[in-house]
Amino acid sequence: MSFSVIRTGQSLVGPSEPTPSEMLYLSIIDRVPGLRHMVRSLHVFKHGQEPAKVTEFTCGGFVVGLISIHAIADGLGAAQFINAIGEIARRLTKPTVDPVWSRELIPNPPKLPPGPPPVSPSFKLQYSTMDISQDSINQVKAQFFEQTGHRCSTFDVAIAKTWQARTRAIELDPDVDVHVCFFANIRHLLPQVLPAEGGYYGNCFYPVAVTAASGEVVSAELVDVVKIIRDAKARLPADCAKWAAGDSKEDPYELSFTYNSLFVSDWTRLGFLEVDYGWGMPIHVIPFAYCEFMAVAIIGAQPKPKKGARLMTQCVGKEHLEAFQDEMTF
Repeated sequence: MSFSVIRTGQSLVGPSEPTPSEMLYLSIIDRVPGLRHMVRSLHVFKHGQEPAKVTEFTCGGFVVGLISIHAIADGLGAAQFINAIGEIARRLTKPTVDPVWSRELIPNPPKLPPGPPPVSPSFKLQYSTMDISQDSINQVKAQFFEQTGHRCSTFDVAIAKTWQARTRAIELDPDVDVHVCFFANIRHLLPQVLPAEGGYYGNCFYPVAVTAASGEVVSAELVDVVKIIRDAKARLPADCAKWAAGDSKEDPYELSFTYNSLFVSDWTRLGFLEVDYGWGMPIHVIPFAYCEFMAVAIIGAQPKPKKGARLMTQCVGKEHLEAFQDEMTF
């Protein structure tokens, strides 16, 4: 299926009056080199009432394209900021949650000796989108509960499946380490630091990194890969506390962008699906993978009313794409 898009006009929406300006400083997390890029996404709405500087469909729906700078806000922060814009558009006198800059509140432990300068290779990674059905997710959740007596999340299943499928597809030697990294929100771990009323929209996450031998990930049952992911998540509070206190022996934010490393971003609970500019909430949010030096998988939701997860990936080269897609089937 193909179609053409014709741009009939474009304009810049400027401020209605002069805006104040001042020097704003970034936190130690904001300054992580891997965040120096744009995050792009499309937000699809079912219908509107003559929406302005957006793409309209013949069905009456429309789409809003958003670009944010990751160095200024993480996913939760960007969604909070956009929600505030939606509330202003609906003519609320003030946002429900006032945005808070206050980057000086983020812990700034003593800087460790710098490692080698970050390398930003170009892997010519291929885009791919695939869905994981709710039935498949529920089946793995049930197996995990039966074996462990504990519950796991849709995120746990999706990240485990993607990591294992990618590891199988790229066919490394069994003893070569493979890594998966995701960025966990730590606002709840800094209650004595951040404002109690919320509103902090800067980057406030801790990298949760998991490492295992390629052969282990390839041959394991999927529920065992889920266990590896959950064990890493369980270490988050202790690891974050050590970093904040300056007790870390290595800088957890000094990331390595190699082909045997996968970075996962979860867009299912950020808040973008609750944004309302006055015409109702979006039926779908489509994030785009970031850049070619970072193998990325983004976990999102399927368009309403469908259930399950949608994976948008830019994580393998052309020579591994077909094998990766095949391995992603349940």
